[in-house]
Amino acid sequence: MGTDAEVAWDVQIHRQAMRLNFRNNHAILIHQRATMNYRKIPALLLLMSLSTTVAFAQESAAGAPKAPKSNAHLLTNAEFDVLVAHPESLVLVDVRRPDEVTAIGGFPVYLSIQLKDLASSLAWIPKDRTVVLVSNHAGRAARAADLLSGKGFKVAGAIGAQTYEKAGGTIVHIPVPPPRPAGAGAGGGGGAGN
Repeated sequence: MGTDAEVAWDVQIHRQAMRLNFRNNHAILIHQRATMNYRKIPALLLLMSLSTTVAFAQESAAGAPKAPKSNAHLLTNAEFDVLVAHPESLVLVDVRRPDEVTAIGGFPVYLSIQLKDLASSLAWIPKDRTVVLVSNHAGRAARAADLLSGKGFKVAGAIGAQTYEKAGGTIVHIPVPPPRPAGAGAGGGGGAGN
């Protein structure tokens, strides 16, 4: 006798054969074929699922709608350096999460507004300055630049901090402070008597 799965498979094939009123010889032949090939079923199912996955991936890659192309200008290092030379007329808006800025680095002075919060934080961005949007590789920055341009801001373009550094530019790497020892409070002494 086989495993529970083999027995279940045999019973299922037998019931199907009986339901379809096959002649005994033909039903036995189907039953024998099914029990001989039960070991091939997991491999067949795996092969079918992989081929389906590949087919869907090819279909989605070929026919999937692509994200709309940004109208934002992607700044070169030279263009960015010229803009940064006049900080009195410029504001950098970094749309990355704070942990990304800490881990990857960024520019020395910037306004930190994550992309998800940008639409609700427009009041914090000065309209009298040229705006440069910053992200890691300028993807999110370009989307942010499109948003700000549509709201009437003077946007010079988008730049990626990692892209800028890889092309020879210098960014600031912010060291993460070590964790405080246990029991050290923000006030420096703690306790009810302070």
